[in-house]
Amino acid sequence: MNKKVCKSCGKELTGRSDKVFCDLHCKSSYHYRRSLEEAPRFYNKVDNQLKQNRRILKAYNKAGKATVRMGVLESEGFNPKFFTHYWKNQKGDVYFFVYEYGFLKKKEQNLEKYILIQWQDYMN
Repeated sequence: MNKKVCKSCGKELTGRSDKVFCDLHCKSSYHYRRSLEEAPRFYNKVDNQLKQNRRILKAYNKAGKATVRMGVLESEGFNPKFFTHYWKNQKGDVYFFVYEYGFLKKKEQNLEKYILIQWQDYMN
């Protein structure tokens, strides 16, 4: 009769005939190692970039409105292609938002900048 072994650590299994892992720790570590070997899913890439964008916008916009050079944000890993929604003001400017933090790309005095704002109730 073949003896079954744990898929994670290789120890001999006892107990139920359909058992695959010796304990929860082995089951968890096996699936974690497998997830590291797989290519990251598209969802995870997008979600991670949105989280990073939000963290950067929050760090540079402490007062509710700020202006920051484009290169500064992008050197931190900010990617303007990832946003959750947008809002158009009365002048026709379109602010892109990452959750509650928004940005508008502007060119002033030959410098590319982002104007950063926070979502307000009147924007609904």
